[in-house]
Amino acid sequence: MRVLFIVGTFPSLSETFILNQITGLIELGVDVEIIAQSRPYERKQHDDIAEYRLMERVRYADMQKNKAKRIIKGIHLALANIHKNPAAILKALNFPRYGEQALSLRLLYTIAQMQNRSYDIIHCHFGQNGITGACLKDMEVEAKLVTTFHGNDLSAYILKNPKAYTRLFTNGDLFLPISEQTKQKLQMLGCDPKKTAVHRMGVRMERFEYTPRERIKGEPTTILTIGRLVEKKGHEYAIRAFAKVAATRKDIRYLIVGDGPQRSLLETLAAELGVKDRVEFLGEINQDEAAELYRKSHIFLLPSVTAADGDQEGVPVVLMEAQATGLPVISTKHAGIPEVVEDGKTGYLVGEKDTDALAEKLGYLIEHPEQWPKMGEAGRKLVEEKYDSNKLNKELAGIYIRLLKE
Repeated sequence: MRVLFIVGTFPSLSETFILNQITGLIELGVDVEIIAQSRPYERKQHDDIAEYRLMERVRYADMQKNKAKRIIKGIHLALANIHKNPAAILKALNFPRYGEQALSLRLLYTIAQMQNRSYDIIHCHFGQNGITGACLKDMEVEAKLVTTFHGNDLSAYILKNPKAYTRLFTNGDLFLPISEQTKQKLQMLGCDPKKTAVHRMGVRMERFEYTPRERIKGEPTTILTIGRLVEKKGHEYAIRAFAKVAATRKDIRYLIVGDGPQRSLLETLAAELGVKDRVEFLGEINQDEAAELYRKSHIFLLPSVTAADGDQEGVPVVLMEAQATGLPVISTKHAGIPEVVEDGKTGYLVGEKDTDALAEKLGYLIEHPEQWPKMGEAGRKLVEEKYDSNKLNKELAGIYIRLLKE
């Protein structure tokens, strides 16, 4: 079985869910190829990229940001590929039919990277890439079209483009929302329930060793957050809550992992709140480094929020990873998070942007370390049952097989 993944940026440090899916399918004997719209900007990569030699499987659309350069390159691509598949190249430039997908030359750049190969399945991650897949299907590319929906594609993006998925819902063969909440959103937009099935993203359990948490006498309580430094991750509210607790507790420290446009703003906030010396910004890390930080920490904090532009999470994989290692977690009643964090059992959930509630739950967990092992054990069990990527990848391979028989 040959499967083509169409994704945004590859590889991406924050999108381990896509990486785990691809490597898991390769282990199951699936012939996987990848077309990415853009190259990574991070300096680091996860070890799996080299271990599975994934760069040999990926091709880049590499659309030029500068319009003039994009057109010039598009002309070269068209001339270089038209003899291979003239019908496909001409269809990719059908501006009246495909609108922005053709006008932006995205279709042309993508079809040029397919190199006239045939696939059984085209699997698009995020609805925006699904739109490209739907146009390819309309161009009579013979493959079953599968689209996985996450978070941004059903929040900020759809607010700006309310009818964006009309062709996708018609041409797509199967839609895989990552949570029940995502499924409900899809169906509200008009997606056929018969074509829709929840398929969760997961983590490789063997990489996240479970350890019952305890605090050794004399050591500080370490709170950990892993997530891009963007508005929807709620870092601002986490720092404010930490500062409230830190006003009366000197034996705590806070590690923030990730990078992004809000870094300087958040560093300034920590300084203004008087906790600069106890809040560490660690920047980018890979999966192995993340596993080590989980192991050394006591509480995981991720207070996700709806951003000003409407951007929302799907189900943050770091919440799965943290619970897999035995960490009690504190998060928010946001998007699909209540499906991965059981409030009062594996951690605590509070309302979005509720700094006081975050501080209260954080303070409670710091004061009651006897709760950590019980919550950690429940969290590990939850992730094992629902978010084990090895099980999920076998399930996905089965989904592909059934789809090809239809």
